[in-house]
Amino acid sequence: MPEMKIIARISTPFKSKFAIPRQSGVVDEIKAQIIFEPEYRNTDAVRGLEDYSHIWIIWQFSEAVRDTWSPTVRPPRLGGNKHIGVFASRSPFRPNAIGLSSVRLERVEYTADRGAVLHVSGADLMDGTPIFDIKPYIPYADSHPEASGGFTDTTSFHILNVSLPDKLCDDMPEAIKAALMGVLSNDPRPQYHNDPDRVYGFEFDEYEVKFKVNGDDLTVTDIKKSET
Repeated sequence: MPEMKIIARISTPFKSKFAIPRQSGVVDEIKAQIIFEPEYRNTDAVRGLEDYSHIWIIWQFSEAVRDTWSPTVRPPRLGGNKHIGVFASRSPFRPNAIGLSSVRLERVEYTADRGAVLHVSGADLMDGTPIFDIKPYIPYADSHPEASGGFTDTTSFHILNVSLPDKLCDDMPEAIKAALMGVLSNDPRPQYHNDPDRVYGFEFDEYEVKFKVNGDDLTVTDIKKSET
């Protein structure tokens, strides 16, 4: 079998796995750019892509590559204590660490140094994630409103009330603030964590964000510029 080739990498605000939305499209305010590797910067390769509103991204769970695999996983949405088959989940821990995401294609930018750059929203990928392929999303074939959602039909998204004091985000661009609010409201904690005194932290864009959660209320306790 021919080796899979990395055709592009994505630039996102997420510098680590923590706080990445659990599915693509959940936080539409997240903006990202797909930047092709030098050998794939032929603009003919994306000719006509701007006519589509959404695209599929086939990518690698680069932080979850393993030599072994397990036939069952424990989805966070089931509390992390119930096993289901790996092929009935979207867990990153799979025989082949491949992910699939549908994102909105905002625009195609043609640049002199990087070729065509795809600006997308709603991505659920870590910064620098390798991409294997890009395909257009075709509504008549890819949309199935009548489809059943397995265990996801019986669980609900945990939306939190977010308190982000103005004094902590005075210098933060509005677009970054909106994306951060979307990430926080979707409860970035592991779903089986419930300690109101615990301080969580993660890097988002160029900021280090810390917060606490008490019940349905999330309070941002500190934001500062990353040193790196």
